[in-house]
Amino acid sequence: MFIEKFPGFKLEKKRVLKKWIRSCIEGKGKKCGDITFVFDSDAEIREINKKYLQHDWFTDVIAFDYNEGNTVNGDILISVERVRENAGIYKVEENEEIRRVMIHGVLHLLGHEDDTEKKKNAMHEEENACLRRWTKEVRDGKI
Repeated sequence: MFIEKFPGFKLEKKRVLKKWIRSCIEGKGKKCGDITFVFDSDAEIREINKKYLQHDWFTDVIAFDYNEGNTVNGDILISVERVRENAGIYKVEENEEIRRVMIHGVLHLLGHEDDTEKKKNAMHEEENACLRRWTKEVRDGKI
């Protein structure tokens, strides 16, 4: 489920993250299938962005949807460098920004889009709801 390709990057709380992601997906009435998160560099993510999406720019997350019926499957590629930079810009801990970007990718797999301002705002609200679920479930010992 988690591939850490970026040198020196180590994802924390993998077991808990996996349960949280499953909880968010199941909370939307879907089944969690095979989802792989790949943590890589700006350069690698940009190359994939150019090759598969014809976008020649840096991005923090790319999601490839392989859903089958009600089962959520996909690959989510995350730029560790973008996450670190964004954490500084938004003045949040790196782990919090990692969770936000991870769930952003999952929301794309769930069919959410962010290609308009209205859709971006709605997606941001969904991210926040999932992050609140993280806080509550960790606090309550559910995950």
